[in-house]
Amino acid sequence: MMHWCAVPLLAVLAVGSVPAQEAVDGRAIFNASCSSCHGLDARGGEHGPNITQLDAKLDLAAIVKNGIAARGMPAFVDSLQDQQIQAAVQFVRSLAPVTVPAIIRHGVDVAANVKPADLLTVPVGANWVSYNGDYTGRRYSSLTRINTANVNQLRPQWVFHPANSTLLECTPVVIDGIMFVTSANDVFALDAKTGKQRWHYQRPVTEGLIDDASAHHNRGVAVLADRVYIETDNAHLVSLDIRDGSQIWDAAYATGNKNYGATSVPLIVKDMVIVGTSGGDDGVRGFIAAFDAATGSERWRFWTIPGPKELGAESWPGESYLRGGATTWMPGTYDAESNTIYWGTSNPAPDFDGDPRPGDDLYTDSVLALDPDNGAMKWYFQFTPHDLFDYDAVETPVLIDRAGRKMLVQANRNGFLYILDRTNGQFLKAVPFVKKLTWASSIDAAGRPVRTGLQPTKEGTVVCPDMTGATNWFSPTYNPDTGLFYFIALESCHTYFLEPQAFAEGRGYYATGVKPVPGGTREKKLVAYDVTTGTLRWSYALLGDGESWAGAMSTAGGLVLFGNDSQEFEAVDARSGQSLWKFNVGQTLHASPMSYSVDGKQYVAIAAGSDLFTFGLP
Repeated sequence: MMHWCAVPLLAVLAVGSVPAQEAVDGRAIFNASCSSCHGLDARGGEHGPNITQLDAKLDLAAIVKNGIAARGMPAFVDSLQDQQIQAAVQFVRSLAPVTVPAIIRHGVDVAANVKPADLLTVPVGANWVSYNGDYTGRRYSSLTRINTANVNQLRPQWVFHPANSTLLECTPVVIDGIMFVTSANDVFALDAKTGKQRWHYQRPVTEGLIDDASAHHNRGVAVLADRVYIETDNAHLVSLDIRDGSQIWDAAYATGNKNYGATSVPLIVKDMVIVGTSGGDDGVRGFIAAFDAATGSERWRFWTIPGPKELGAESWPGESYLRGGATTWMPGTYDAESNTIYWGTSNPAPDFDGDPRPGDDLYTDSVLALDPDNGAMKWYFQFTPHDLFDYDAVETPVLIDRAGRKMLVQANRNGFLYILDRTNGQFLKAVPFVKKLTWASSIDAAGRPVRTGLQPTKEGTVVCPDMTGATNWFSPTYNPDTGLFYFIALESCHTYFLEPQAFAEGRGYYATGVKPVPGGTREKKLVAYDVTTGTLRWSYALLGDGESWAGAMSTAGGLVLFGNDSQEFEAVDARSGQSLWKFNVGQTLHASPMSYSVDGKQYVAIAAGSDLFTFGLP
């Protein structure tokens, strides 16, 4: 149901009354009386829908005059004259729908439709149906047309440039030849074969956000049936019609603390859309929430910081639980056989001062196993208890079946690669994957770190890995053919400083920060680990400044594709790590790749800077 909102009386009075014989500026009437809900471009705001695509037969003047009480749309019969109403309606009618051809707007030419069964396909093939491809988080494609024998012939097919972003972080979703791409709060539907735009959902970025949310990064959409879902920068979940991008509903899901935001991708499970939030460095209380895919009503919410008298509450004295962090700013994975979702949580707040949060700080830096039907926790595993170094555990929890085990594998930001039994959370193995690792000496038999005692100080303490982590949110990948787990690792250290601070809305809650180590280096590498033994199979050094934030994917064609550290999209042999192909995109990569097929032709795509590049064979 569309939501309308009451317009502030001052906005209406500002228009004033005008003599009937004078020309009336419809834009001015609209801006003063309607834009606070519907946006200055009439294409939807925080409290009202897009009204540029309404049926031409609809009597807008009557709606403005009489309102729609059931939807919160006020009547303007007493505050606007008929001449003013007609002028405002004429202005709205003059606004062209956002680059939507009529045939597409009516859904005639869109066959894309995702059923719950489609999301269960493992591995993915022609369609790339979700952020990680499939529920397992493996980012592995069964397509073989592009392979080790011909990848050196890969060529650009088309490039798409959304004008409102300079640093894309999205992974496209492709359904039946239609590609869905996000940039800030915008969604684009493209012809996946040609790159031609089919429709564009436009929503202004939100002013007044802080930290990560203020950068307006968005990592993609989720799709179910004939709906497309997106998380906005200010933590709204929006449902769009897959045929034309028109808004169906908008649910604000993080309120009560203006430090909340969102940078993630929804996860579809059954008939629910599951979301998380950002702001773990800023003093919010993290959660995972599920919404009805059809109506937008909330089904359940799991708070990742326990409240008073709950398990783990001893770490959160007073009201500190309300600002303890543990946000969920990357999507989780799902095991349909056990009906379990696995979701990583971020660091505690304040980041570098442990005194306000004594103990382990549950459930920060953890992976949570939840029942998607009701949000009940089945088990949890905490990677970095009482984190003092910003080692979020939101890296993809990858689901792998190998050697008779149902495993959950995560390359953690703290520098260790973990292997767990995903049926019960039992710790199986952890191995360090970087050489510069000083905060802990090892992981004990129970899975807890053996700490070295290093911690932030007023004078500064050098700690490795650095604050960005030995790896981060950029995607890992697992190839079941090789049994290898691939990801990007970073060798780097920071000097950590401590300065206690009080929490305040509208600013970060770090309790000071970090600086680069004088003379220090940042070195990235692509590594391949055998998940059965936990041993390194090969390592491929990336040349550059260590500032790439691109992830990886693997294919049945024997390839690992990833963004390297020299502004290049690259392919290596999955078994040996030998480089086979590179293409310089001329921009830093901050996204993870994917692959799909249209009319039997395989493509690979990755976002770089402000462009989306798609490649294929000649």
